Amino acid sequence: MHKDALYMELALKEAREPSTDVPVGCIIVIDDTIVARGFNRREITNDPTAHAEILCIREAAASLKRWRLDGATLYCTLEPCPMCAEAIIQSRISRIVFGAYDPISGAAGSAFNLFVKGRALPVPEVVGGILEDRCRNVLLEFFHDRRKREESI
Repeated sequence: MHKDALYMELALKEAREPSTDVPVGCIIVIDDTIVARGFNRREITNDPTAHAEILCIREAAASLKRWRLDGATLYCTLEPCPMCAEAIIQSRISRIVFGAYDPISGAAGSAFNLFVKGRALPVPEVVGGILEDRCRNVLLEFFHDRRKREESI
């Protein structure tokens, strides 16, 4: 199996952590070492910025004791939103790999593209669609189950 798919499997494991949040998982890897992992925690923490990517960036920066994460690859099960995309750029992450595309809020080309060349800051290499069906199905199952619970109330 391709290395990106292996790491995306680990991000999917994070997405499946028991939570009331939208199941998005993320890991950050440098030199084949996982330096951070996380999943959405907005509902748990009542923090609108507690997206999986933001939490991973914070954890990676803290554990490495540096805010510049050049050389890092961020793996996320869902295409980053504009907030997360800008945090990825600001933290100098070198590469992002995501699973499912997000036509509503995706900022890597689906709804917006904040990773355009020519910006004042370097933009990471972007790879989308890794294990796309599996990543999308985790989200579809979550929303299907939530609708069923809401209908039964």
